Amino acid sequence: MIDFTHDQLALIFAGLTALSILLYAILDGYDLGVGICLPLDNEAWRDTSIASIGPFWDANETWLVLAVGLLLVAFPKAHSAILNALYLPATTLLIALILRGVAFDFRAKVNPEYKMRWDITFKVGSILAAFSQGFMLGIYVMGLEYTVLSSLFAVFSGICVTAAYALIGNTWLVLKTSGQLQRHAIIRCKQAGTLCFSGILAVCLVNPLVNANALAVWTQGPFAYLYAAIPFTCFTMFVLGYMVLKRLPLENDLGAGLPFLMTSLIFITCFIGLALSFYPYAVPNKLTIYQAASAKPSLEIIFYGALVVVPIIAAYTCVAYYAFRGKADELKYY
Repeated sequence: MIDFTHDQLALIFAGLTALSILLYAILDGYDLGVGICLPLDNEAWRDTSIASIGPFWDANETWLVLAVGLLLVAFPKAHSAILNALYLPATTLLIALILRGVAFDFRAKVNPEYKMRWDITFKVGSILAAFSQGFMLGIYVMGLEYTVLSSLFAVFSGICVTAAYALIGNTWLVLKTSGQLQRHAIIRCKQAGTLCFSGILAVCLVNPLVNANALAVWTQGPFAYLYAAIPFTCFTMFVLGYMVLKRLPLENDLGAGLPFLMTSLIFITCFIGLALSFYPYAVPNKLTIYQAASAKPSLEIIFYGALVVVPIIAAYTCVAYYAFRGKADELKYY
């Protein structure tokens, strides 16, 4: 049995929590994005869009449950401070996720004349969930403090995160659909990408101004030049992604998966950039991950539980994506 120190265990659980949040943002991000862009004027497109996320969307939310669970048991002080500041937007997020879940099932069970109502509910729930997450991110970047300026920035962040999810959702549709719906998704990718790019640029400018730790990380040695590769990669993906979208669709659907891959890389680089900006703090400029972590015996028990749980979640996620690979089939309910 490996004897980790308290700080090593804290760092391991910080990494697991961060990985869970990142996977949630990418995986549930695309199905939120599909809901955000659900075309209300075309029932066939709506059915195909829903079919493209049907086998995955429920499992994708497992990563959110894992992230919140890890935060609660491994970093209870940080969990208390963060949720105390984000209580209302977190409640809004939960309500929105419930709306999505209910609408997803009810649209298949109601009389045809009521189906549109639940499609609208699914779309509204998706928008509300995405905006809530962006609002929470904005408040976190601003130090978990509510002022007029921080609230305005959080609203802007909410809009841009909604656009980011719309971007990755449409790249998912480019990958999973064909024909007119795929062409429609390509156009929406370009529109959402512009706003998403603006939001990332705004966070890059604001974060060092309100976070002294971020300013030091990105401007001082010895790793500042190495870290510069992160925003460079991010913005390069935007440029290359736009160039790829201009050339799609190609014969035999060649390159249909590239926009989703590039957008996922944008999400990854943005997340790494934020993580580096705030490390070692769990609560910005107030509480480090080492101060917020549970006692060593508690972390050891959780660690061995995580060794079992995390691989199982990863395994069934991989199996689901392998089993339902390829283009989305016609939507059917049994």
